[in-house]
Amino acid sequence: MDSDIRLIAKERTRGSAAEIEMALLARIIQADRGAFEDLYRLYHPRLTRFLLNLIRRPTLVEEVLNDTMMVVWDRADSFNGASKLSTWIFAIAYRKAMKGLKRQDEAIEDKDSENRVSEDAGPEEESSRHRINALLMRAMDELSPAHRAVVDLTYFHELGYREIAKILECPVDTVKTRMFHARRHLRRRLAGQLADWI
Repeated sequence: MDSDIRLIAKERTRGSAAEIEMALLARIIQADRGAFEDLYRLYHPRLTRFLLNLIRRPTLVEEVLNDTMMVVWDRADSFNGASKLSTWIFAIAYRKAMKGLKRQDEAIEDKDSENRVSEDAGPEEESSRHRINALLMRAMDELSPAHRAVVDLTYFHELGYREIAKILECPVDTVKTRMFHARRHLRRRLAGQLADWI
């Protein structure tokens, strides 16, 4: 019963958030800079996380994020409502990220980074979380950008396969296949390594 109430409340919150975003978009179409700033603030954390997980280059993330939001500003009237607004924005971000990766040189790997001792001392639990997160991020780094995008959009942004397919501009079956291979890779890479901390 309680879980049903929480689910209904979550859906209502999502619905009202979508309505707010659509109202902001309508004002952006009328060149309302304040509405654009509000939408930018709403999407900045979400897009930053998505892009960091996707392209792994902090210097490129802000550029891609700004390019994405400029498309929203310049082409707001091209949103046709065939998907959720968030799906449209994430699709733009994905395409901009892929273009950005093609024109950027490869980053130089810091081979000593894993051997450096952290200066931050914290509780044992925080240390364990950090180690688990580092293992997961290293395993995700080995995935292709397309596979990382599927994992990130599924688990960190709670999007369904159909929405992800629209963002990545591929069939739903391709998304499912990428998720299957990504999960298999992550399971294989993390097998046994987490036993010490879990």
